[in-house]
Amino acid sequence: MPDTAPLVAPPIGLPAEAGSDATRGTRPWALGVLAAVIVAASVWTLHNYLPALAWAAIFAIALWPLFQWLHNHTPRRGQHVLVPAVVTVAIALLFFLPLALLALQAAREAHGVLDWVQTVHDQGLPVPEFVSKLPFGADRVTEWWQNNLASPGDASHLAARVNRQTVVAVGRQAGAYLLHLVVLFGFMLLTLFFLLRDAEPFVDQLRRASRRAFGPGGERVGAQMIASVRGTVSGLVFVGLGEGVAIGIGYVVAGVPHPVLFGAVTAVAAMLPFCGGIPIVIAAGLLLAQGDTLWAVLILVYGFSVTFIADHFIRPVLIGGATRLPFLLVLLGILGGIESWGLLGLFLGPALMAALVLLWREWSADPRAHAAEPH
Repeated sequence: MPDTAPLVAPPIGLPAEAGSDATRGTRPWALGVLAAVIVAASVWTLHNYLPALAWAAIFAIALWPLFQWLHNHTPRRGQHVLVPAVVTVAIALLFFLPLALLALQAAREAHGVLDWVQTVHDQGLPVPEFVSKLPFGADRVTEWWQNNLASPGDASHLAARVNRQTVVAVGRQAGAYLLHLVVLFGFMLLTLFFLLRDAEPFVDQLRRASRRAFGPGGERVGAQMIASVRGTVSGLVFVGLGEGVAIGIGYVVAGVPHPVLFGAVTAVAAMLPFCGGIPIVIAAGLLLAQGDTLWAVLILVYGFSVTFIADHFIRPVLIGGATRLPFLLVLLGILGGIESWGLLGLFLGPALMAALVLLWREWSADPRAHAAEPH
């Protein structure tokens, strides 16, 4: 009987025994084209969920030191599943608890808001005292207010001018977008759990693939981008939370309405460049509307002093120290990243700048310096 070869295909990447030299020459190119097509098709299939995957990677990188600490201080039976689950649930609560508190506060005050709206409809809304104290435009604002809000029923006529169909359409779009965000957040949490659970083998695979594709330089670029993400998280998120706590204490002392809510909004806004002052100005405006002019000025001075110190002294040290980048490049990376990638660009922009600077330093370095380094 003639020998029959087993019908088993050789592994991808290993040359099969071909019958001609032409086949041997074209097979690597064919495999490359096939791999490119598979990667492109996979990216296109997952393109709606790529932001969730990217956010999961960012959270995994940022939480890795905490995850390792919990992993080392947990009994062996709970290391594989329990620790990733605890970290994932903590991230979910970190986002859902403030939203739940905000919804609860809104529900408590809904009755008061309805009563206020009915009072405005029946009696009108008199011109506040602070309008007359405005440094400019006081007369125009007073005239507009008296014509549109001061008399009974004026607010209803003003609201009737709004296109209700447009409002309904905007509400539907906002609801659909909110549902989309909730779905993406759920997939992000699921991805984060599996990333943390299978972190060690996944990291080893990334290192081997990076070395095989780019050599030792690829691993250095990856390490620099990871350090950039951690530094950006520390510089933006943690500093923003610190600003929210510090300025929130000022809200309490100054008598700002709902100081806890304003402190939380300030913390979130402080994570974004040049946005931390917006809730401070709103809080000062509320104090001014209550007639507390001195406290309004003090909260403005105090709030902007805290944000100035955080933005110009603390953040450059945390972000620039981790990434070895000038703060100007960090700022440009953040702003350009937000413009190009949305909120994801807060972390992706500085990471790309860090990788770019590392590549430039390696390419522009003196070859004799590398030759003199001990191997």
